[in-house]
Amino acid sequence: QVQLVESGGGLVQAGGSLRLSCVASGGRFTINDIGWYRQAPGKQRELVANINSGGNTDYADSVKGRFTISRDNAKNTVYLQMNSLKPEDTAVYYCNAVVTVNWELGDYWGRGTQVTVSS
Repeated sequence: QVQLVESGGGLVQAGGSLRLSCVASGGRFTINDIGWYRQAPGKQRELVANINSGGNTDYADSVKGRFTISRDNAKNTVYLQMNSLKPEDTAVYYCNAVVTVNWELGDYWGRGTQVTVSS
């Protein structure tokens, strides 16, 4: 069973930075797309950034120019560098990965990490 574990969340002042990490583990697998979603209280979960196996990235308009997603395939890890944080970035951030296990695709989620940006 593939597991995703996020880390790096916390409390930061507006204008500050945080770096989130998500490590995938659990047997033999290949990560296809991997990315970050977030969910603020009372709102739907939304895509923040995604990176595919070819290194192509996609960002929500609200984070373009401030957030950078990257991946280290050797470590089965994806990162989200968040700069110029705003109070509206406050949310639980979830890692999501589309993974191939035994030639079957699966969609996996982490438990989330809280990011709080104070004004």
